[in-house]
Amino acid sequence: MIGAGRVATHLAPALSACGYRILQVYSRTLEAARTLAEKTGSQATNRLEELSPEADLYLVSVSDTALTTLLPAVTSINPQALFVHTAGSVPMSIWEGLADRYGVLYPMQTFSKEREVDFHQVSFFIEARKASDTRLLKELASALSPKVYEATSEQRKYLHIGAVFACNFTNHMYAVCEELLGRHNLPFTAMLPLIDETARKVHELSPRLAQTGPASRQDQNILESHRQLLETEAPDLTEIYRLLSEHIQSYLPEK
Repeated sequence: MIGAGRVATHLAPALSACGYRILQVYSRTLEAARTLAEKTGSQATNRLEELSPEADLYLVSVSDTALTTLLPAVTSINPQALFVHTAGSVPMSIWEGLADRYGVLYPMQTFSKEREVDFHQVSFFIEARKASDTRLLKELASALSPKVYEATSEQRKYLHIGAVFACNFTNHMYAVCEELLGRHNLPFTAMLPLIDETARKVHELSPRLAQTGPASRQDQNILESHRQLLETEAPDLTEIYRLLSEHIQSYLPEK
């Protein structure tokens, strides 16, 4: 396991629990490598030259910017092995010229070190240069989750940006809401039933059909009163509110 960040912290123990032997954990920070290695009964190292050549699979789970600097050193360890990264937005072609066997194992989920992840509910997207390695990655991912799909690098770009809209931007709106409520001594926890129901609805309805609120009703009086409130309370949010409201209205079904 190359990396000891949020994805690796969850993925390595999950693979170990499924019977996969994690030989080694590498991280630039030895303490981080040791913390994860203890969970998987592995050796820890912060030196690339100490990576074991005995592994069948080198799973690289680091930041996108760190990938390009790490890959040449990692692939030189064992040219016969399978090399895989976990990044959603990085194409499989990043391995070209560095390895013969390579691919991608992308777990599309939000990971925080402080919160457990149920991998049975995680969608995995796999891609490999060789059909035989695609089968190996499918077997590995299927040990963790029944939700395993093949996706090209081009398709994965859209999965990643879709996840940014569905998860990252949505969570930021929660943070905005929490700040607004906090200014007026209102608890963010009061919003949780609303948040939960909003998420549950799209399991049964198209997001377009599930849309509610003043923008979807085209209630101009409420929209204007909200804009005026934001102008005095949080002027930096006024334009965001306007753009999102207009975009919601652009998705309304034609009458």
